[in-house]
Amino acid sequence: MLTALEALSYVVTVVGLPFALWVFMQEQRKEREKDDEEIYLELADDYESFLKLTLKHADLRLLAPPDQQPAYTDEQRERKHVLFEILIAQFERAYILVYEQTMSHQAARLWQTWDDYIRSWCRRSDFRAALDKLLEGEDADFQGYIRTIAAEEAARTVRPSESAANPEPPHQG
Repeated sequence: MLTALEALSYVVTVVGLPFALWVFMQEQRKEREKDDEEIYLELADDYESFLKLTLKHADLRLLAPPDQQPAYTDEQRERKHVLFEILIAQFERAYILVYEQTMSHQAARLWQTWDDYIRSWCRRSDFRAALDKLLEGEDADFQGYIRTIAAEEAARTVRPSESAANPEPPHQG
């Protein structure tokens, strides 16, 4: 009987302990994914609130194409700057909470939405022009990230007057 119990304890140690560790690690992974989802949903709610602010301040036409921007009054310029400050704070928060140099597939999926939002705003010349002031005192890694995105988007943005002055040559086949 004692030998059987001893053999059983070896089986539990050899099989049960690794299995228990595997189950524990799986639960930890699921918990991290759940936490990531909660962070993402909270950030998404915050961005939705920001979009509601842009609607509340529709006279600023922040969601309109650049060629449809009005001539701003001093008060409108100030409100636009405050909204840009709110947006930068939200982007920085998302960057700090979600972005990593090497991300899991799930984290990369969550971050892609924020990268899209940042790129969309960085296509706006007025947003890019305000970045130096907006980024004062922000996280250095975030500053580097958004400045890189802004430079990429500025290079990709072709202004209608430039494309008319420098038409692209036809493709030769």
